Amino acid sequence: MTDTFHTHDSFSTGTGSARFASLKKLEAALGTSVARLPVSIRIVLESVLRNCDGVKVTPEHVKQLANWKPNAERTEEIPFTVARVILQDFTGVPLLADLAAMRSAAQKMGKDPKRIEPLVPVDMVVDHSIQVDASGTHDALDLNMKIEFERNRERYQFLKWGMQAFDTFKVVPPGVGIVHQVNMEYLARGVMEKDGMAYPDTLVGTDSHTTMINGLGIVAWGVGGIEAEAAMLGQPVYFLTPDVVGVNLKGAAKPGVTATDVVLTITEMLRKAKVVGKFVEFFGEGVAAMSVTDRATIANMAPEYGATMGFFPVDEATCQYFAATGRPAAQVDTIRAYYQAQGLFGIPKSGDIDYSQVLELDLASVEPSVAGPKRPQDRIALANLKSAFTGLMDKPVAEGGYGKGAAALHTGDTPIRHGDIAIAAITSCTNTSNPGVMLAAGLLAKKAAALGLKPPAHVKTSLGPGSRAVTEYLIKAGLMDALEQVGFSVVGYGCTTCIGNSGPLRPEIDKAIADHDLVVASVLSGNRNFEARVHQAVKANFLMSPPLVVAFALAGRVDIDFEKEAIGTGKDGKPVFLKDLWPTNADINAVMGTATDAAAYRKIYADVGADNPLWDAISAPTGTVYEWDAKSTYIQQPPFFVGAKAASPAIRRARALAIFGDSVTTDHISPAGGIKPTSPAGLYLTEHGVQKTDFNSYGARRGNHEVMMRGTFANVRIKNLMIPGSEGGITLQGGEQKPIYDAAMAYQAEGMPLMIFAGEEYGTGSSRDWAAKGTTLLGVKAVVAKSFERIHRANLAGMGVLPCQFKDGVDAATLKLDGSETFDLEGTESGITPQQDVTLVIHRANGKVERVALKLRIDTPIEVEYYNKGGILPFVLEQLVG
Repeated sequence: MTDTFHTHDSFSTGTGSARFASLKKLEAALGTSVARLPVSIRIVLESVLRNCDGVKVTPEHVKQLANWKPNAERTEEIPFTVARVILQDFTGVPLLADLAAMRSAAQKMGKDPKRIEPLVPVDMVVDHSIQVDASGTHDALDLNMKIEFERNRERYQFLKWGMQAFDTFKVVPPGVGIVHQVNMEYLARGVMEKDGMAYPDTLVGTDSHTTMINGLGIVAWGVGGIEAEAAMLGQPVYFLTPDVVGVNLKGAAKPGVTATDVVLTITEMLRKAKVVGKFVEFFGEGVAAMSVTDRATIANMAPEYGATMGFFPVDEATCQYFAATGRPAAQVDTIRAYYQAQGLFGIPKSGDIDYSQVLELDLASVEPSVAGPKRPQDRIALANLKSAFTGLMDKPVAEGGYGKGAAALHTGDTPIRHGDIAIAAITSCTNTSNPGVMLAAGLLAKKAAALGLKPPAHVKTSLGPGSRAVTEYLIKAGLMDALEQVGFSVVGYGCTTCIGNSGPLRPEIDKAIADHDLVVASVLSGNRNFEARVHQAVKANFLMSPPLVVAFALAGRVDIDFEKEAIGTGKDGKPVFLKDLWPTNADINAVMGTATDAAAYRKIYADVGADNPLWDAISAPTGTVYEWDAKSTYIQQPPFFVGAKAASPAIRRARALAIFGDSVTTDHISPAGGIKPTSPAGLYLTEHGVQKTDFNSYGARRGNHEVMMRGTFANVRIKNLMIPGSEGGITLQGGEQKPIYDAAMAYQAEGMPLMIFAGEEYGTGSSRDWAAKGTTLLGVKAVVAKSFERIHRANLAGMGVLPCQFKDGVDAATLKLDGSETFDLEGTESGITPQQDVTLVIHRANGKVERVALKLRIDTPIEVEYYNKGGILPFVLEQLVG
């Protein structure tokens, strides 16, 4: 390992010593004040310093980052080499398919397929496939897992092939937990060691909520699968030097206020502060007094507030968390010693660090909150939810309401009515990783069960813990039985409702909603509530803490004022209010010790693949190169390496495939949920002999590009403004309405390039590479938007689609685009440079021509290289095999 700046040093680990690349020595060598850099920047700097080889990482890169300035122009590209990569199965299966396709391509080129091998540890946690088919019964978990394995046998066989084909590819099988919680409790190491050199645990993950591990002081964020592939195959993760926003948390939350209330408040605050693409680093007395699990809840929702990270530095609380979750004492000692040796230990105080911007939040100002009904940043004070929902019922659809009239609430003779709750789910790593809120839910349930309260029949209840450790401590605390009594039985150890795997509603409920166009609600302890994500029939979705989920489930409706209205009537005939059920901080603290039993964590994670007969029963093919099955509807050889050719940035006479408004998410672009039988993907599956009951979901079918390209823009709630008032994945072609996929194929047959137009925050949401892969397979050459979410912009560039940004004050609406136009993109004929200006030439149907300046959002030199090679995947293949 090179030591260009002579910074290698050693430190005592407690049981010995290890070498490390010393930031203090770098500070002396360069004569610059590294100690005042944000902690997150210093950890990235350590990676750049340690991996400086003069080729991928140069001394100039080290100097540039060491001289980071809070408010400099951001033009410099950082090559960040991560220590490891994590995957979940929805994104991991297509990534494995890409790796398998690379091996097939290498073999076809006469090269050694084994040259395609991850160079850093890769862990996949299978957590996205379990659905809530059964709920509310003691055997729900067993039933749901059996159905999961029946549905996903072919995918799991493919994963098992990958485990034996790649040396560094490990799988945590279904039934263990959610990837980010398993990362917190088991996979995270704090400090890595290789060849006697210690260095920080850093990673990227193929899920946007990878940031949850920032709560442990680990630099990490979500990327698309295509970037993760590059990272695991030895490419640095390239990104522009970021701004770092410091958030000073002051004081402490009031009694009764949960970590969920805090994170929803922070999400609202930071969205307004426009932190997209920036690092956020938390500091101050409020952080120092905060538990690591509360920090992780805040870090988890970084994608919702738009930041690349929501970072909390390492301190003694971090070390105590590692110890409480069963990590060996020697490992904990090494973590403490390493960060102390680097001058990175402890929570900074106000004035210690030079940030690009400093924001403050007094935790005492946080009030009980929910967020919704369509976006996680739309916080509503709990006390105001009834009036807010009533207002939405009155507000016209064109203004973001439901246009039903408040008088319609709870009227009619149907099994469920406007304002009723159809789904109540304790779900998602955001909250199920946090013992404080999970124990609070159990304590509330215990009081409710003692009073004889139960949810109404129209509420589908479920508990999806993020790991088996949660069930263990709920049982030890004597709370699991009470949760089951009020309907919250364990349905699975996976993401479940949070990612749309909420399963079917009862037929009579589904029929009533459809027949009467009802506005019903879900309440969930998740991190996302985008339209049609939780369930296609449920229009209003509210994020909240686990104890509030239980309370709302018991009430059965969202238009309730808990201050004035009773949740229900106890078996003694008296009204029961929320204040009668809500646990005190002392109640929670009395059972908190059940969640910090290190021996329990060691037992759970001693052998994550053991005692799993369903997984053991899966047989799998063997060999270095995968034998593709042309008849498979789950796994097909992806087309990204077959005849790959350099992209051509010149676009002439393109047509608009769709024109969208603001906040189009990756869920809109590439849905993960159910497949409608009448959709292009549903028709494809039917033609290939798949019964409707076996369709599974788009997420589970991501290993088959034929399904996924047909599912692109197929969300039932997406609104193409080319057809005013429409919903669903349709467009206009030659004056005729047709599915977007059908139109795209017709345009491809004519050799016609395509463009997408959109508003603000295009691509918000999950780090879903299929949102970019599907876009390119439909023949889209450019996406023109008012702004992009970070990951999706990078994914488009990495798949050979030009992301272009309107200048201030201009958009598709001001230009009065309606889809009748054709378009040229000028300024790229002689090649492209990062963030250059280009010109959109609009040819109107009446013969008029208009020219509009755009910014090309290919942001870095490496993205230019990727684009010129036809995308990141052909680029990486060429690097590996020549």
